[in-house]
Amino acid sequence: MPPNLLVTTLFQIPENHPQRFILHNEVHARASSILSLPVRASYLALSLSSDEKMQERRHLKALCERFGTTPPDQDADHFSASFDAFQMSWEQHGEFSTYSFYAYDTAAEPFADPALKKVPVDWLSQISGRVIVAAHASVVSAADVNYQDEMDLSPLTTYFAGNPIVGSKVTGGAAAVFTDFRIHVDGFSRFLVVNQNLRTAQAGRLLHRLFDIEVYRVMALLAFPIARKLYPELKKADRQLYTITNSMTQPDNDDAKLLDELTALAAEVENNISTHQFRFAAASAYYQLVGQRLEDLREVRIQGIQTLGEFMKRRMEPAMHTCNSVSHRFTLVSERVSNASQLLRTKVDIIIERQNQGLLSSMALRAKMQLRMQQMVEGISMVAITYYAASLIGKIAEALHSLGWHVDAELVEGVSIPFILVIIGISTKRIHKIIANTTE
Repeated sequence: MPPNLLVTTLFQIPENHPQRFILHNEVHARASSILSLPVRASYLALSLSSDEKMQERRHLKALCERFGTTPPDQDADHFSASFDAFQMSWEQHGEFSTYSFYAYDTAAEPFADPALKKVPVDWLSQISGRVIVAAHASVVSAADVNYQDEMDLSPLTTYFAGNPIVGSKVTGGAAAVFTDFRIHVDGFSRFLVVNQNLRTAQAGRLLHRLFDIEVYRVMALLAFPIARKLYPELKKADRQLYTITNSMTQPDNDDAKLLDELTALAAEVENNISTHQFRFAAASAYYQLVGQRLEDLREVRIQGIQTLGEFMKRRMEPAMHTCNSVSHRFTLVSERVSNASQLLRTKVDIIIERQNQGLLSSMALRAKMQLRMQQMVEGISMVAITYYAASLIGKIAEALHSLGWHVDAELVEGVSIPFILVIIGISTKRIHKIIANTTE
């Protein structure tokens, strides 16, 4: 009975998460190859675009069909297989893909007949992408390279064109690794592994780590030319920000012009950050991976030469510090520009608020004057209305006097004036009250 069916039969557990088995098996992904010893290896790391990644899968499928081997799944990102004369491992990463080729027949010299010669030439020349790392490695016995004494490494330098070599004992003394970290005339760097007591699984892991160190260090250093290119831009932005902030302290500055300059500077700085932040973050991550792989080697010093870790630290640390410094300083400049913009906007807002307060005070004064003029006009209007109303009453009294009524027209006109004033005053108040209720 299959294990999964047995568990389902014995234990009624909830339904599995859709990615449970994928995540569980992730720890077994990209496993190092199990190699026979001695072995020669060739390694290629290529940067690819999205379209090239699709072509890569079709090209890999063509190789498998050529040798009658089952190709990888369409969504697979790693693959290992043995072909007639060589063994191959393929891994696809976010920015690059790697090919590792292994051959087991012995050669007179470690790098005289690399494993890559076993791969069909026409297929190899059609691999998609651009090479960022190409390396040969050879795992040999001490007798094969005349390595008898740790104090005498001169026989090994012949395999590295006489260049100074670096190296160390690794994996608990089971092997010694040597390289010069140079690209030789064939376009490949070289790693020589002298086998002391390596197991086959150890050899696969060791070569995997060495190749990882080579590709991750190159990928980390991709940010270094960008950092050097951006350094003048950083100094220019710093000087421009100093000029603007210094002008902000002057009493006769043009705040609107300074704000426009700050906005343009902020846009330029943010553009640099957004354009290159991924590369700097990736460089930091790759550098950490280099350190982890070096730690996994468990290096022990060989007297007279640098270890791989020492060599890497001396060469890479300044470059990585430069990248981190440029990235950090751009972030600081961005924060300073933001602070300066906020200060300048606050200053402009205060000036505008003061102008608004002055405008409101002027409007209030004009409204007060208009009110007084309106009150004066109302007073004059009341007098005029009273005059005309009293005159009208006087005319009526004269008409009545002409009809024979005993009415003194002048007396009636004079007596009516106070009553007319009271009536007009009451009417005016009622009108004001109606207007006030309407506006509310």
